Amino acid sequence: MSIHTPAGVRFCKKIGFERVVLSREMSLSEIAACKKENPQIDLEAFVHGALCMSVSGQCYFSAMLGSRSGNRGQCAQTCRLPFSAPGGTGHDLSLKDLSMISRVSDLTKAGVMSLKIEGRMKRPEYVAASSRACRFAADGEKIPQELQTDLEQVFSRSGFTTGFPDGKRDRSMFGTRQPEDSQKAKAVFPKLHELYKGEYPRVSVSFFLKIKKDFPVTLLAEDENGHQVKVDGPVPEDAKTRAISEERCKEQLCKTGGSPFFVKKISTEIEDGLSVPMKELNALRRQTLEILLDKRADFPKIPFEYRLPQKMPHHAEKVSFRAHFPTGEIPQEADCCELIYVPCGVPQETLTALQKRGFRVGIELPRGMFGIEEQLRKELQKAKEIGILDVFAGTLNAVALAQEEGMRIHGGYSLNIFNTQALNFLEEEGLCDTELSFELSLQQACSLGGQLPRGTMVYGRQALMLTRCCPIANGGCPGRKNPWGGCGNPRTLVDRKEIEFPVSCVGACSEVYNSVPLSLLGRQRELSNLDFVSVRFTTETLEEECNIFTHLKEDKPILGALTRGLSYRGVL
Repeated sequence: MSIHTPAGVRFCKKIGFERVVLSREMSLSEIAACKKENPQIDLEAFVHGALCMSVSGQCYFSAMLGSRSGNRGQCAQTCRLPFSAPGGTGHDLSLKDLSMISRVSDLTKAGVMSLKIEGRMKRPEYVAASSRACRFAADGEKIPQELQTDLEQVFSRSGFTTGFPDGKRDRSMFGTRQPEDSQKAKAVFPKLHELYKGEYPRVSVSFFLKIKKDFPVTLLAEDENGHQVKVDGPVPEDAKTRAISEERCKEQLCKTGGSPFFVKKISTEIEDGLSVPMKELNALRRQTLEILLDKRADFPKIPFEYRLPQKMPHHAEKVSFRAHFPTGEIPQEADCCELIYVPCGVPQETLTALQKRGFRVGIELPRGMFGIEEQLRKELQKAKEIGILDVFAGTLNAVALAQEEGMRIHGGYSLNIFNTQALNFLEEEGLCDTELSFELSLQQACSLGGQLPRGTMVYGRQALMLTRCCPIANGGCPGRKNPWGGCGNPRTLVDRKEIEFPVSCVGACSEVYNSVPLSLLGRQRELSNLDFVSVRFTTETLEEECNIFTHLKEDKPILGALTRGLSYRGVL
């Protein structure tokens, strides 16, 4: 969901969330700001594991290249392949793994109350090492140095990074999995296997043992959730040499190894002069805990029935046009559009000039709003002063900010709207309309129901990644001087096939765009049930922009290198 601003957290609280898992790209100070402004909601953060180059929920690279959507759990890890920035490492989309286990106290001070370990498709040795290390840290104990070393060896990309939490997003964050890393992992597997040989005892149990002459030995067990089990054993005999003692009984009952239980309390009632074989007492303990374990697993059945709401068919009127521009320079040919968007931060005088030319202007908020929410709020307020009320919001952070400022909200493709229920939700939240996810096929997009107007992009380079750690900066680019503009240097990534992918600064992040533009121009007849279509300009010249508008109005296809994106193949 890409939640990374105080307003985004507030929005989640408003609609009923009790806990928010924050974007893993946030700094400790940004996490603390979210908690300070939202003290009544729990925050969860990543503590250890792989880092996606893209902000989670905002990556389309794997989907575009092979229909395997990272946003739907099917990522092909495209970013681990060679992508080169000028002067870079050759793997300028590959980050080291995060590890904040030794600094759990820093996370808790920032307001985090739940730690998430990334472990999808990892071996059990990795799970054992990372969770054991986290247990030490969460209990305030020092992590054994040997365990820290084993954790790095079982899986890392030439070490770990804390760049995001510390706000130090530089070249030291980048890394790849090397052959020697795999060799180190194989060496520690046998040792780490011992960590999960038996279950970790985490369920407390209390025993009451009763040994009385002429009556069966009775053991009562109760766990921390109130489950009780009572089991009878053999009748005790008179002691011939050594009578059984309370100390001896407690020693045997504490032997719960291999089970999830640890003994919290033992009470006894033992008559003098009696004898019980230790093997019988051990068997009684094992039987009692086995029954207790079965009882814990027998949850009461809760009746539940969910019926999909009736899908009201959507009937679109005449399709209208919209356009997105990377600057405030707009050709007059854009007057065919009912709405044009310019980036947040365009000077107020430029916005006024566009209004005087007859354009209805909207402000496009960036997908990445890390640490700049209040700057963006001021820009929206400046726009409102001259009568601009339309806002393009690509994340729930942007939706929340625009709501708080009383703007007219138009949803973006990166809200990842994939079904009718999501459209109905946005309508309830007061959005005017929304773009659909471009991971939908045209057939899927046109079949959605509901009343909220919806649209899709018919021309433009599709965003493949939203990156907080700029891949171009990994090659030595000095970076931007302000959150609104780029650094002014050539910005292109090149893959192993010498294909170039444009990169630009947008908001608090960088955007990686597809190597060729999407074009559905000339195919408007296939866009049934869509209320509007959008064109999005990134690297085009003014002449090329004018040419696109001509083809848009006449519904004619364009020539040259292009893609149909996922319009006909969709995603897994």
